[in-house]
Amino acid sequence: MPIRPENLHRYPRDWPEISARIRFVRAGGRCECSGQCGLEHPGGRCPAVHGEDHPDTGSEVGLTTAHLNHQPEDVREENLLAACQLCHLRIDHGHHRVTRSLTLAARAAAAGQLGLLPEATLVRTEPPTPPRPTRGRVPAAALHQLPFPEPELEAS
Repeated sequence: MPIRPENLHRYPRDWPEISARIRFVRAGGRCECSGQCGLEHPGGRCPAVHGEDHPDTGSEVGLTTAHLNHQPEDVREENLLAACQLCHLRIDHGHHRVTRSLTLAARAAAAGQLGLLPEATLVRTEPPTPPRPTRGRVPAAALHQLPFPEPELEAS
């Protein structure tokens, strides 16, 4: 994942070395995701390997380092995960949606537009992650359906 210029100051100076150590020394060049992305991987761990074709998307895997708590300042081993692009994007999906909403609201406010509910405050919540790409195979129903609660029926 490219680092946005406005966030560069949040990463430690030795981030390239930390990231390389996580991806290639600790993870051995293979995605470490074991369900943090919301998927059940065959064998318990994502099979994607750096430089090879991704088993689901077919694109070349570029291993990344994900911050599980979405805070770049936190470079503790337990907060970092070597992840393929698919797993990393799924891990960050909810965070990206919330950040985009906040950015658009701030941009609109700066332009002088009032929100529909000016007294309401935006609260960060993590929405469900999107379904996994199927790339020509029949998806397993349990992996590709987001859990939605059944509506409660009113007693009359």
